Amino acid sequence: MNIPLTGGCSCGAICYECTAEPLMMLKCHCRDCQHVTGGGFAAAVLVPAEAFRLTRGQLRYHFTPRLGGDRHKRGFCPECGSRITGGEFDEHPTGFVGINAGSLDDPSWFRPQMDIFVSDAQPWDQMDPAIPKFEQYPPSTRE
Repeated sequence: MNIPLTGGCSCGAICYECTAEPLMMLKCHCRDCQHVTGGGFAAAVLVPAEAFRLTRGQLRYHFTPRLGGDRHKRGFCPECGSRITGGEFDEHPTGFVGINAGSLDDPSWFRPQMDIFVSDAQPWDQMDPAIPKFEQYPPSTRE
């Protein structure tokens, strides 16, 4: 992994960089992530919010309900629809931004450290048995 981390959308209208190492890497299997990715999970790299910046374009946001209230704030390209960010909460800042691992210029270094919301995982979603599993949020992020 090279710092800064860089990435963007499929059409090139959105580009970003992050000047810090990831705080965490995970796969979220919640129904919301299944819907927004069109797959079994969202692969996310959590980075400090102050280290993340757009270098081209402006994200549009879609908000979805979050367990325990508030809303998830998910950023996507208004041109091609590529999902770029998630993990931010609408009314209570988390201090981090979740970057969709597939949007990285080099996603090959992504190594998930945990699976979350395994209670919603689909039976065809084959998870790595070697990493920790949480029914919902991991203990450090529960409200």
